Amino acid sequence: MTRFTRRAVLAAITVATLAASGLAQAQERSFKFALQNPKGHPLELGATKFAELVAAKSGGKLKVNVFPGGTLGGDAQNVSALQGGTIEFVMLNSGILASQVKDFEVYDFPFMFANAKEADAVVDGAFGQKLHARLADKGIIGLAYTELGFRNITNSKKPISTVDDIAGLKLRVIPNAINVDWVKALGANPTPLAFPEVYAALEQKAIDGQENPLSVIVANKFFEVQKHLALTNHQYNPQSIVFSKKVWDTLTPEQRKILQDSAVEAAKYQRQVNRDKAAGDLDALKKAGMQVTELSAAEQAKLRKKLEPVIDKHGAAIAETVKELQAELARLRK
Repeated sequence: MTRFTRRAVLAAITVATLAASGLAQAQERSFKFALQNPKGHPLELGATKFAELVAAKSGGKLKVNVFPGGTLGGDAQNVSALQGGTIEFVMLNSGILASQVKDFEVYDFPFMFANAKEADAVVDGAFGQKLHARLADKGIIGLAYTELGFRNITNSKKPISTVDDIAGLKLRVIPNAINVDWVKALGANPTPLAFPEVYAALEQKAIDGQENPLSVIVANKFFEVQKHLALTNHQYNPQSIVFSKKVWDTLTPEQRKILQDSAVEAAKYQRQVNRDKAAGDLDALKKAGMQVTELSAAEQAKLRKKLEPVIDKHGAAIAETVKELQAELARLRK
């Protein structure tokens, strides 16, 4: 082999090596994952589990950086950034996605799900997947459902033992129409606020109370600024893990599969963690000094009755979706 030939071979090897190195680097990706609840909350634990699964399944080539506690902004800001491709992952109340696809409003209907098992069957099945698929036209890829759980009402004014006790309270609500309307239906005053603003508003007495699952009340230390807790279980919140379609379109099929599979696995893990913590969360709130009340069966029935017009009003605009969900629930309840 001549000196010229050896040089040509070495040059070719060098080019091939650099190309392979460049390809490997190109396959390494880093993603931002935004959510509203703080470190230690079951949703944050689910996001962290997801990041671990993605790293393991990709051999460390895909890295997910979790930003809890609303550090990247409120839900509306996060969704906008997701659509623009500057945030890749967001986990949020599925009902908030009604601002993108109105059918998601069905997830905010009061008393829609009787229990967590029923909710799992719906969101993990054809119904939940179909709703997530409708987000693609809005620049969003729906991957899986975690949960916030069943919501309860807290306030700093008075114990709630009857439905009438709710009247007059100024309550923070998730910023969408159905949540505003159900609070109005109970004679209370709804105040839509982004989640990162809630603690300060409670502390400053700008609002009297809020409504959230026990895990949220504990993790965000609302017990420091709220005295009364009513176990109303008036609404179940699935959460959606969503991804930026703008970024999704740049991924390989293998990378997409890793993210999809990891999301489904992490979602099941998160829901179990959330449910395992529920009893402990109630005990923790009692020990923190919160006064806990429950509505009697008669008052619970009265609460449902007062909220029926709200469901009818909002159900009219998404009648086919409501019908489909009710048919699925009827099948599950047989």
